[in-house]
Amino acid sequence: MIGRVDEVVVDCAEPLVLAGFWAQVLGGEPRSRDDAWAYVDPPGWTRLAFQLVPEPKRGKNRLHVDVLVEDVAAATAAAEEAGAVRVGDVQSDDAGSFQILLDPEGNEWCVVLPAEPVVDASV
Repeated sequence: MIGRVDEVVVDCAEPLVLAGFWAQVLGGEPRSRDDAWAYVDPPGWTRLAFQLVPEPKRGKNRLHVDVLVEDVAAATAAAEEAGAVRVGDVQSDDAGSFQILLDPEGNEWCVVLPAEPVVDASV
């Protein structure tokens, strides 16, 4: 092992706006270090940080967040209320169901519901 994840950083145009959006999705409080850096510490997960960059997002993300939910439709509606945009329809296969969404800056992410119950290994 080389190390552990300290935080996941997203390049963006409005760090505090994205920190506020993701705080609504994952919990925690949006925090701003300065105009160029904001973050949220979701309960039970690593820090999600947002860094101001001058260039706009181009193309599809090479990395995205899957958010485990109990109800894809209800989670999608709540995400849209928070500012997410739905992409296409709910997808389902043997592994479960998911809905692709975009955050306020167009970063792809999904709400997911596995076909099999998730076993909590921490218990």
